[in-house]
Amino acid sequence: MSSFEALELDDDLVAAAHKMGYLQPTSIQALVIPDAMDGADIMASAPTGTGKTAAFILPLCQYLLDYPNKSKLSARALVLVPTRELAVQVYEQAKLLCQFTQLSCGVITGGINYGTDKETLTNKVDILIATPGRLLEHIQNESFDCRDIESLVLDEADRMLDMGFSTVVNQIAEEAKWRKQTMLFSATLEGKGVRNFARDILKDPKEHDAVPSRKEKAKTLQWYHLCDSMAHKTALLEYHLSHTVDSCIVFVKTRERLHALKDHLFSEGYKVAYLQGEMPQDKRLAALTSFRNKEVNILVATDVAARGIDVPDVSHVINFDMPRSADVYVHRIGRTGRAGAKGLAISLIEAHDYRWVDKIARYTKESFKSRVIESLKPQNKAPTLNKKKKPKKKGRPKNKAVAKKRKGK
Repeated sequence: MSSFEALELDDDLVAAAHKMGYLQPTSIQALVIPDAMDGADIMASAPTGTGKTAAFILPLCQYLLDYPNKSKLSARALVLVPTRELAVQVYEQAKLLCQFTQLSCGVITGGINYGTDKETLTNKVDILIATPGRLLEHIQNESFDCRDIESLVLDEADRMLDMGFSTVVNQIAEEAKWRKQTMLFSATLEGKGVRNFARDILKDPKEHDAVPSRKEKAKTLQWYHLCDSMAHKTALLEYHLSHTVDSCIVFVKTRERLHALKDHLFSEGYKVAYLQGEMPQDKRLAALTSFRNKEVNILVATDVAARGIDVPDVSHVINFDMPRSADVYVHRIGRTGRAGAKGLAISLIEAHDYRWVDKIARYTKESFKSRVIESLKPQNKAPTLNKKKKPKKKGRPKNKAVAKKRKGK
C-alpha cells in the first residue's frame, strides 16, 4: 500500500497519521491493517521502531467509528501490554491517532493510585490500554467488566510470557470471551511459547512476519572496546559521554551497579536519570519524561528498559555491562537507530565478557569488531577463546610402506 488513503481509513484517522509523520504505511501497517479491518484474528511480528502500535490502533479506531455503540458502558477495545512504560507509550500514541475523532482512550497500570484507575473506568473510554496484573485485580474486584470487549490486542506477547503473565492473560481472555477479534504481536513468532499462547487465544489467525524496507530498517553501527579493568571501562564510558554522545542509554546488569555508576557520573557533573525494576511509577515516568524532553541526556538503566521504551533521537546505546543473552543485546540496541534513523551501539567488554564477541556476531549476522581510542588503548590483548577441536579420524595411510609397517605390528 502506497498511502493510508488506499487502506480505506477514515479521513480523520489519515489526517492524524500524517500529522504524526506517517506519510505512507510501514511494512507492518500495510500487512496488518487490511486483514484487521476485515475482522480477522492477527498474529504478527515486526522489529521495534517500525510503526507496530499504529498497525493495531488504526483498525481498532476504524471499527469503533464504523460501528458506534453508545449503549456499551465499558471499553470496547482492550490492549494488554507487559510493562507500565509501554502502556503509557501506547496510550499516548492512541490519543494522537484519535485526536480528530470523538473516540476516547484510557490507561491502567500497576504502581498508580487506585483513585486514578477509578476515574479512568468511571469516565467511559473506547480503547483501554492496561498491564495484565492491575487489570485482573479490577476484574476480580468487579470494577471492570470485560463483557463489552469486542477487540483484544496482546502487544509484545513474547515479553508477557517471559514475565510470567500467560496465566493472567488467559484469564482476561476468558473473561472477554464474547470478543469478535484478537490480535497478537510479538518480536518473534518462533518458539513453542508464543505458538502455544496464540493457539489458546486466536482463531484461524492471519499470520504476518514483516520485513521492513530499507528506509524502516534500523541503521545502527555496532562495535566494542576491549577493557583492561573497571577503571578503564569507566574512562571509556566518560570519553564517549563527553565527546560523542547527544543522548544515550547506558545499560548495566544490576541495581547495585546502576546506583554506583549513576552516583559516579553525577559527581563528575553529568546530567543523569535512571530506570530500574521495582521503582515507584511516578519516579519511572519522571525519569523518562526528563530524558525525552532532553532535560538530561543520559539514562542509566537495567534491562527493565530494554523492551518497549520508545524515545526518539537516542544517538547511542552503551552496554556498560554485557547482557545475559544475545536476544537481550538486540533489544537493548534497538533503543537507538529507530524508524530508519542512524544510531550507534558500543559495548565495553572485559576479558570475562569476551565470549560475547562471536556470539553476537553469529546471532545478529552483522559485523562486531573492536575499535580503539588512542588515548585509552587497552594494555592487554584480547583473550584466546577455547574452542574444542574435533578429534582427527584415523584413516588409511596413503603411504603403502607405512601401511605395511602398521600391518606388521
